Amino acid sequence: MDERIPVTRPVAHGTAKLLPDIDRKRAWLLTVNDAPQSYVDLDEPTHLEFEYARRLGHVLDTLAEPGSPLDVLHLGGGALTLPRYLTATRPGSRQDVVEADRGLLDLINEHVPVPDDVGITLHAADARTWLETAAPDSADVVIADVFGGSRVPAHLTSVAYAREAERVLRGDGVYLANLADTAPFAFLRSQLATFSTVFEELALIAEPGVLRGRRFGNAILVAAHHPVDTATLARRTAADAFPARLEHGAALRDFMGDAEPVRDENAVPSPEPPDGAFSIG
Repeated sequence: MDERIPVTRPVAHGTAKLLPDIDRKRAWLLTVNDAPQSYVDLDEPTHLEFEYARRLGHVLDTLAEPGSPLDVLHLGGGALTLPRYLTATRPGSRQDVVEADRGLLDLINEHVPVPDDVGITLHAADARTWLETAAPDSADVVIADVFGGSRVPAHLTSVAYAREAERVLRGDGVYLANLADTAPFAFLRSQLATFSTVFEELALIAEPGVLRGRRFGNAILVAAHHPVDTATLARRTAADAFPARLEHGAALRDFMGDAEPVRDENAVPSPEPPDGAFSIG
């Protein structure tokens, strides 16, 4: 896209906007109802602007051999920030992106598309419905970054959903999810309890102030059947421009406490962010 003017489009959950970054020649911010959703720099796809995206990037960088391709399933598309990142850092990766909002996909395809030959395939479908029909043992990584408006949909929070994600992953695969909550962390703790019924190893990455309950914010859930490289990951996230803390093992079990796994029949969306939590005005 050559014209550096904002683009506005009605989408499933309100109004989406692509806003040019005046400091970067081909960078764009995607918002939905004025809440930031994605940031992409078409000239520098390895630039991850948002804190949660940087933390997901750190995890992805520690998986397998550096630069080796991965088969990745993205639940939630946004502006395709992480698919572009993986194309740059792990050429040859095969990536499926599932996004329920066809209007949002059309907006991205029209104004900030990905090349046809980089192994990224887009699917306009509900994340869980698509997951339930996906081939078993077909992905090295499943990344869930799905928000209906500003909340994680209820049907993507249950044990049944977690089992479907586990079914699609290969034995050494890793599940990653972008979640959001604040004290007393009923939602986040319930998600830890839910995924602990399916995966042996869990880790959580978040800004220390979020983990202390000082503010509402994002937390990255990491789940696998094998130990992840928590030492390297802890160092990388702590040294980031936006430092984060990694919790795992006994500390994470203490954080989870007596939370119960979520079943489909009692699943609820993640909490509504407080006014202004993610807004840019």
